[in-house]
Amino acid sequence: MKLVSHHLCPYVQRAAIVLAEKGVPFERVYVDLAHKPDWFTAISPLGKVPLLQVGGEVLFESAVICEYLEDTAPPRLHPADPLLRARHRAWMEFGSATLNSIAGFYNAPDAAALEARRADLQSKFETLEAQLGAGPYFAGGRFSVVDAVFGPVFRYFDVFDAIADFKVFAKTPKVRDWRMALAARPSVVGAAPPDYPARLRSFLEARNSALSGIIQGLESREEAALPN
Repeated sequence: MKLVSHHLCPYVQRAAIVLAEKGVPFERVYVDLAHKPDWFTAISPLGKVPLLQVGGEVLFESAVICEYLEDTAPPRLHPADPLLRARHRAWMEFGSATLNSIAGFYNAPDAAALEARRADLQSKFETLEAQLGAGPYFAGGRFSVVDAVFGPVFRYFDVFDAIADFKVFAKTPKVRDWRMALAARPSVVGAAPPDYPARLRSFLEARNSALSGIIQGLESREEAALPN
């Protein structure tokens, strides 16, 4: 199988996590979405990643790719009970909504909009806090596709936390523990390239947003503190 990828895409990461958890061998092929090659536009109906090439077929959309892998490769990551399985799929959608909120956060044009988006993210994680049990994962001791969805969500905050303390997880100790458990999971670690933090920071700094202004101010202070 080939997983057509972009270095920063969280949806690619969730597919890579599920592939790794199932032990399915695959090759990653990276594309520059700012300069899409002809072969990519020819096989991607939406012009987006991830794509999973399976023989002569191409699957698109990360949720579809994850469901295909659930249907074809052990071990099962979804719950066996139909109601619980449906509940997990709903929380996968919540994870996608959280990614949309993260995009709104790093694209916020001014301080007021940034605070509104920060508060929205805090609220989403407080909603998740009420759903979590003893951990370490979403459904307790068993890793699930919901965990594959949220591993890339939390990865953003590794970079955000190096910029400032936005206190998004201030009231969510269970979410903080879940985040730490996922950060230590080999499939989650390996889902992004080693230079992901530097790539993401450069991407954020170039957004011409309130957050990019904070990054630039931080870098100016760091430069000023260096010895002459």
